Amino acid sequence: MPIATPEVYAEMLDRAKREGFAYPAINVSSSQTLNAALKGFADAGSDGIIQVSTGGAEYLSGPGVKNMVTGSLAFAAYAQEVAKKYDVNIALHTDHCPKDKLDGFVRPLLAASTERVKQGGLPYFQSHMWDGSAVPLDENLEIARELLDLCAAAKVVLEIEVGVVGGEEDGVAHEINDKLYSTPDDAIATAKALGTGENGYFMTALTFGNVHGVYKPGNVKLRPEVLKAAQDAVHTEFKTADDKPFHLVFHGGSGSSEQEIKDAVSYGVVKMNIDTDTQYAFTRPVAGWMLGNYEGVLKIDGEVGNKKQYDPRAWGKAAEEGMAARIVEACEDLGSAGTHK
Repeated sequence: MPIATPEVYAEMLDRAKREGFAYPAINVSSSQTLNAALKGFADAGSDGIIQVSTGGAEYLSGPGVKNMVTGSLAFAAYAQEVAKKYDVNIALHTDHCPKDKLDGFVRPLLAASTERVKQGGLPYFQSHMWDGSAVPLDENLEIARELLDLCAAAKVVLEIEVGVVGGEEDGVAHEINDKLYSTPDDAIATAKALGTGENGYFMTALTFGNVHGVYKPGNVKLRPEVLKAAQDAVHTEFKTADDKPFHLVFHGGSGSSEQEIKDAVSYGVVKMNIDTDTQYAFTRPVAGWMLGNYEGVLKIDGEVGNKKQYDPRAWGKAAEEGMAARIVEACEDLGSAGTHK
């Protein structure tokens, strides 16, 4: 299917919240990892979200370019063509964008999408994330409202972060402390600034102890009940028809228990970011291939090696299969497997 239209994407997210499941949002940084993600969603029978971070976008542009917008547009063009061959809906998203990178990443992409929409086309990306976790909440929401208006004009969904995700991703690091937990007051302030849907479609990454990086189960102190408290507060304050007014996003999920994921989804999480686990699932088969075919991939003692073993397609296929299998597992954990209609 073609990349999801704005209408299809909105229905994907609405249906996930309505029916109590969430989509894995898979970070990619190459055509290989993109292909693995597409295959994984198709194998799971799940629609899905594929996303690029600032670092991933720069990497996609090539070492001689290093431009986030160029890499993002190249990624979107490639995905647009390849996704047509798969029978699931795929939305494209840009991940964490801090304040100092807005002018070199999200704003130019929104301008490009707006121009395309004016000419009767579709936006390049279906959603963009503004990461205001490093600035005061008032400033975070002020910028979010400006971006929400721009997104509405481009028929794009905005994702914001209210609170702080601990750990490190793409060079942005936060301490692990009490700031990792959003409050009901934070949620009410968000709804006052952005509305509850009337000013444009947005997703909210409220934080409930989330941490980026590699952590074993039990080492991350998640409190999914924080999400329920936030939803209840906004529902009561604004008398919304839906008792879960926010479409929530789950960041920093590595090391989360099955029950924590299930609880978070039940409170309105419709998108869960997955990066660390799929990076490992991609790289582990490559390591196994290289170690298992040591004499073939290296020209040892003046020999010529084995071209069939050092051909990037050989170990690349193993990497893609490993990552695709991990995405199927994610779809099953989040309940999106088999939900494509």
